[in-house]
Amino acid sequence: MLRMHPPPSTDDFAQILTSITEMKHHSVVISLSPRMDSFGIPPNVETLNILINSFCHLKRVNFGFSVLAKILKHGHQPNAATFNHLIRGLCAEGKIDEAIRSFDKMGWEGFQPDEVTYETLTEWLYKRGPKWALFPMSRTFLKGENRGFNLVAFSTIIDSLWNDTQLTKALNFLREMIITKGISPTITTSHSMIHTPCNLCEWKHVAMLINEISHRKPDPDVVTFSVLVNAFCKEGNITEAHEVVNKMIQRGMEPDLVTYNVLMDGYCAQSEIDGALQVFNFMVHKGCVPDECSYNILINGYCKIQCIDKAMHLFEEMCLQVNPNIVTYNTIIHGLCRDGELEAARDLFSSLSSKGLQPNVQTYKILIQELCNRCLFDEANKLLMEMDGNGCSPDQCTYNMIIQALSRNNETFRGVQLLEEMFARGFTFDSTTMIFLVKMIYDDGLDQSIRQILKRLLRSKRTG
Repeated sequence: MLRMHPPPSTDDFAQILTSITEMKHHSVVISLSPRMDSFGIPPNVETLNILINSFCHLKRVNFGFSVLAKILKHGHQPNAATFNHLIRGLCAEGKIDEAIRSFDKMGWEGFQPDEVTYETLTEWLYKRGPKWALFPMSRTFLKGENRGFNLVAFSTIIDSLWNDTQLTKALNFLREMIITKGISPTITTSHSMIHTPCNLCEWKHVAMLINEISHRKPDPDVVTFSVLVNAFCKEGNITEAHEVVNKMIQRGMEPDLVTYNVLMDGYCAQSEIDGALQVFNFMVHKGCVPDECSYNILINGYCKIQCIDKAMHLFEEMCLQVNPNIVTYNTIIHGLCRDGELEAARDLFSSLSSKGLQPNVQTYKILIQELCNRCLFDEANKLLMEMDGNGCSPDQCTYNMIIQALSRNNETFRGVQLLEEMFARGFTFDSTTMIFLVKMIYDDGLDQSIRQILKRLLRSKRTG
């Protein structure tokens, strides 16, 4: 191609170099550039930008700056793409400070950053810092007239401020972006923004944020409001949580099953089962079909306040609507045990296989705990051994629970046997079990061989 008469134009070469770049053959681009010069084909800004891009991809950004000097030497004007390649190259080499200086230099020399500039720099500053530089960079945009700062850069800065818990600054920036530049957060951005102040229990900022986005497009969606309902429920602010649901309905927005379940769970967490039941009935009235989670929440609420009869009645109703899962049975078994109905709990446990369900670790722990409370250690140990056979190995908590019960009832030898088994499985004792062991070691009536075993286990705990 270089020997063609007349020779190809610079634009022709730019197209070829672009194709080679897209194939990631950056070394080829670099080797072709001096050959173009030797054949008298003058470079332009486009071909030189391609060369800069290749150098930067090969992490030779210093050579990229040499090409920038060549652009100026030939009387060309670098453009936003020139600086974008260099800024990305500096970031890729970890030279974030130099990238920020190059960004600043663009403004000083009258070059307008574009979307790529802002996206590149905000992404790298967010990932590798210094994050403090993100905010001053956004201020330069707010003072300027360019249109480069887009929603991606905006969301990155907002997210960074949230994560650094600079909530007031984030809200002020949000307002300025909306008012000054007309950039509004997307639904996804809104979800992200609401999560942080909710997790920090910064309800004043949550209220301000909701007020800000409620009057903007796009409207907050069901997920946005559900995040709020969940946050208020976790904080125990049920009144506020229910008010959010009421606002949703007032805005013509139908809460979904997740929203109702979260609200019911919030009521049950405060032992306000009547409030949860009202939400359940309202949900059904509105045509929202409850699922197993909905029933589990209410059943757990009844069990929590030891209304096992109502829990069983709801359980029977549930069986006519949806299939109870292992969480349902665990809740009922636990409720029966708390109510002193061990025989009924045993029967329900035994019926699991006929329901096509397999007991999990939690199922076994609930029943073993009650057996230990009644000093039925043989039966508890039988269940412990049964766990492995059912593909449900006991965990550290299960062993500690039984060992503590044995220790309380002076079943020292059996407790030590379980301790050794627990250590053989790679588990260790918790602080409560350790207190029991220390007391046993200093018991004058303890058999010396058992005392030595206990001392050995305590030493292995300290050195483990």
